[in-house]
Amino acid sequence: MDKEPLPGQNSTRMAENDIVGEIARLRAEVARHNDLYYTHAAPEISDREFDELLAKLKALESDNPLFAAMTGTRPSVLPSVDADAKAPHPYLAASPASSVGSDLSDEFESYTHRQRMYSLDNTYSEGELRDFDTRLRKSLAAGAALPYLVEPKLDGASVSLSFENGRFVRAVSRGDAITGDDITRNFSAIAFPRHIAALETVPAIELRGEVFMDRAEFDRINAEQEEAGKPMYMNPRNLAAGTIKLLDPAISARRGLKVILYGIGHHEGISFQSQSALHAKIREWGLPGLPEGYPLRAHGIDEVWQCIQKLDKERKKFPYDTDGAVVKLDDIALQERAGATSKAPRWAIAYKFAPEQAVTRLNAITIQIGRTGVLTPVAELEPVLISGSMVSRATLHNEDEIKRKDIRVGDWVVVEKAGEIIPAVINAVLDKRPADAEPFDFAKHLKALGLDAEREAGQAAWRLRGDSDPELLRRRLRHFASRQAMDIEGMGEAVVNQLVNLGLVKDEADIYALTKHQLLTLEKFAEKSADKLLEAIASSKTRELWRLLHGLGIPQVGAQTAKDLAKEFRSLPALMQASEEELKAIDGVGDIVALSIHAFFARPDKKDIIARLLGNHGLTPAAPEAPAEGDALPLAGKTIVITGTLHSLSRDEAKELIERAGGKASGSVSKKTSYVLAGEEAGSKLTKAQELGIPVIDESELRRMLVSTLPQA
Repeated sequence: MDKEPLPGQNSTRMAENDIVGEIARLRAEVARHNDLYYTHAAPEISDREFDELLAKLKALESDNPLFAAMTGTRPSVLPSVDADAKAPHPYLAASPASSVGSDLSDEFESYTHRQRMYSLDNTYSEGELRDFDTRLRKSLAAGAALPYLVEPKLDGASVSLSFENGRFVRAVSRGDAITGDDITRNFSAIAFPRHIAALETVPAIELRGEVFMDRAEFDRINAEQEEAGKPMYMNPRNLAAGTIKLLDPAISARRGLKVILYGIGHHEGISFQSQSALHAKIREWGLPGLPEGYPLRAHGIDEVWQCIQKLDKERKKFPYDTDGAVVKLDDIALQERAGATSKAPRWAIAYKFAPEQAVTRLNAITIQIGRTGVLTPVAELEPVLISGSMVSRATLHNEDEIKRKDIRVGDWVVVEKAGEIIPAVINAVLDKRPADAEPFDFAKHLKALGLDAEREAGQAAWRLRGDSDPELLRRRLRHFASRQAMDIEGMGEAVVNQLVNLGLVKDEADIYALTKHQLLTLEKFAEKSADKLLEAIASSKTRELWRLLHGLGIPQVGAQTAKDLAKEFRSLPALMQASEEELKAIDGVGDIVALSIHAFFARPDKKDIIARLLGNHGLTPAAPEAPAEGDALPLAGKTIVITGTLHSLSRDEAKELIERAGGKASGSVSKKTSYVLAGEEAGSKLTKAQELGIPVIDESELRRMLVSTLPQA
């Protein structure tokens, strides 16, 4: 009889393979949810579900350190892997369990924190909170009770504000803890002192805190969304995190973001003996700090627990969401002795409050169509009271979540509301399951609804395959006519909606078949407005080729890629005939983008639209100007990265000049970068350029290089 393996050991290669596969699956899932939360501000699962997923991964890695450490090589047996594969197995990437989730974006300048920004370890258990205290007292050899502070945990986006000699100079997101995004421009509308007289003798200090949106402002914005017939935002945290990373600071300014400061990073010429002293100074300096009466002081873990219970009762009166309590050592010298892991300080922990839950019956599962054609399953519930409001619908996220939780129509389910507009179904109550409840067949359900949809390989969501859905059509047409694409003035949301509702436009080509008689049937349209729109439509027929490519909505193709394609192929027919290999040869077009372009132009419906645009309606998109023979453009074949604040040019103006001169404006520095155009307060991109030996130029040097392409006075 075979011996039972010890914990963490495996009796066969298949068992080893299973462990590697499970670690890989959990790592991929945690990484995906990290990306949704930090990068897109669009989480699919609750914080508690994520923390449980992360805890499962940590436990498995801890029990199997050999497999968890396999980050650079492949073991001899791995599931579903080509033995000749050259790339490291994706399952064996560095574990997200030991790193901080990242909110870094290519659209912002990056900045290296002078002192890293940690995350916090979480717990939902009083017992684990007491274990934290036991570990801390042991590591500090402290026999007596430790001095703690208890702070409200804001549900927002972490930020670091830098002051130099009393003047505010920079706001940076947490990013990956080492490097963050410079979001200073989007901070222009947030109220806090830009100059602090008491800090004029302090060379540098970084104050850490949270950007958030209070519930009243969130409700105001959602009321506007609902009135305009647009999707409502899920919760204040997601909206705040998304707003602070908008590329248009004017939109950020219209939304009432706020900031609360509670921590410190790098500092010179000033010191603090305790966390409570820092809080007192934040108030003294007139900066936004924690709510009145906080933080709470606690001597020992028993008092900490009493403070947490007090906060749980009082937090409902706060005008913004709090999802827990942060417990910190008050003594900063003790904090320094306790140290930190690669992810979190050992001297602090977040106790997360359990969101309110209720049990009710799941009557049906319906499908909601999103703006990009994504199909989201929604639970139709027997109405139940949660957090003071009646709940009758809850999100089920996607097909995988339904299968993972084994949710079935007719089940009694646990529903949770944690600041969500549409609450989430957490799990089914299995001992109350009806005998006739059957597993939910997603594909079969879509077919019964007559929805032509597909689930792309490697994706969790189903998406409409065809473009006939009215809402999808409206979104496609609005994008096609937008300033970023064909720039058809007068063809805004209200006009597009009417054209679709009346059946006058069924695809992009139909725009060019519109008649004056048809336009006069639209609400608020008279002779003058009809003529004006027809003129705008006619003018768009000769727009630049890249605008048409961008307007067609090819998946994975944004404005810059559209410009690269237009420059390379110079006509739409030439691009349509290009092979995947020819597409991949273009700088910036990888396997996924090439496959997406090739698949788009292979679709019969898209071929028909393009044939009518170019043939029936006479569109002649303008190709990029080619340099005269023997007179190559000055930046032909050059890639330039722009970093910092330019004096005489906006970022868009600089990009336009570079592209007009035959160059490419890129967002990241690599060995392929030809030059870095650096302005004031250039960040890590300048540092990387210097490390790689890439030439750095300023605005005057750029103008000298472009003298032949600049507009003549």
